[in-house]
Amino acid sequence: MLPTPIGRQREVLCLPAEGHHVVLGTAGSGKTTLAILRSAYLADPSTDHHGKTLLVTFNRALVTYLKHLQERALDNVTVETYHTFARGYLGHRGKMSYNDICSNPRQRVELIQQAILEVSKNYREHPLFSYPVELFSEEFRWLAQHGISTCAGYEDAERVGRGAARFHKKFRKVVFEIYEKYKELRSAAGWSYDWDDLATAVSDEFNQDNTPRLYKHVVIDEGQDFSPEMIRSLVKAISPNGSLTFFGDVAQQIYGRRMSWRSAGLAVRKIWEFKENYRNTKQIAQLGLAISRMPYFTGTADLVEPVTPTADGPLPTLVHCSSKEAEIELAINQAIQMAKTQSVAILTRDRAAEKTIKSRLPRTAIRLHRDMTTWQAGPGIRYGTYHSAKGLEFDAVILPFCDRETLPDPKEIEAFGWDEATRQDGKLLYVGVTRAKTRLIITYSGEPTNLLPDDANLYERVSR
Repeated sequence: MLPTPIGRQREVLCLPAEGHHVVLGTAGSGKTTLAILRSAYLADPSTDHHGKTLLVTFNRALVTYLKHLQERALDNVTVETYHTFARGYLGHRGKMSYNDICSNPRQRVELIQQAILEVSKNYREHPLFSYPVELFSEEFRWLAQHGISTCAGYEDAERVGRGAARFHKKFRKVVFEIYEKYKELRSAAGWSYDWDDLATAVSDEFNQDNTPRLYKHVVIDEGQDFSPEMIRSLVKAISPNGSLTFFGDVAQQIYGRRMSWRSAGLAVRKIWEFKENYRNTKQIAQLGLAISRMPYFTGTADLVEPVTPTADGPLPTLVHCSSKEAEIELAINQAIQMAKTQSVAILTRDRAAEKTIKSRLPRTAIRLHRDMTTWQAGPGIRYGTYHSAKGLEFDAVILPFCDRETLPDPKEIEAFGWDEATRQDGKLLYVGVTRAKTRLIITYSGEPTNLLPDDANLYERVSR
């Protein structure tokens, strides 16, 4: 059954069924619960405001979880990721064919490298062309996410976030030339889009589409992960008398996007805030709050500081292990033991780390991933990346490999610098920590990551 709204959740549930609404909340404040309830309310055929409703999020694992909760109250609600929505709409408009997206990251990087090489032939030797390809990749992603399609628009844009200091404004003309060459090479290879410029294609197509909109209402869950161009396109997807409701947590913004509501196409009069934490125990919430006060969170816009919950529990356990092998053994043994009565998740920074855990897990362990089609509730082991767990919660969470040599990721530091790497991986760590309802175990070998607060009162420290 659908959950019952609590406290201020009741007010947000019944916000007007027209216009744009933004709800920001801390981890554990019930944003996903309200996204579900709001969708059911807007789609309810017994009301005068009812209409077909899209509940959209970024994470496929979360979509699977939401569909698991789906009941008759959600019969008129479509639950899907943004990219599924985008592909469906473009396909309906005859602008998407089979294998039309450059979806392989390696192939995308190879095309960018080729574009850099070809453009460099037109210029004298310059250090710009020796910059890491990751910088160009992120810059192109930023251009697409913000819907910047001309060199003039790029030269005038205020660039914040990754690589802000790497490409001086005087280089933007050349960078944009490389961007255009990349798209030309991609098109020649048979791909009209990559994952990042799908939103621009959708937005542009809606500008030409005079047919009635399929959806009257759109509800965005985990909206902090949506680019400005994604949100703009969803604003255009609703009927003139419809509504768009945005639920998000800026502290969980792990895809590096920063934006104003106006630049994202939203006309918002009031920002609603959920500060009550209904998920975590007091001890886990205090660690999450301490992480959100770390220097790498400084300047994060719209950060909602949580109200510490009253539910009591054990301190998060910070375990020093003799080696990474010892970390794996500890994580597996603890997960198996706790999973007899609880839902347990082992979460890692990336897929490479996940693979080191996978082979040692019981066959019944469930991987959180983009192609999940079913959700199994109750006790058991889940495993995956911090990204894949966004929006989800588990009784117990184990976070291995939280050492100084792993977090922040050395490759991120090399490509984007210490400050940006800590900002991104710090938010990832925040996501992992706040997935835990009652029990949290963090392990490391060597020295603990600098991304963790050093207040000894936040942890129970153990050596193995």
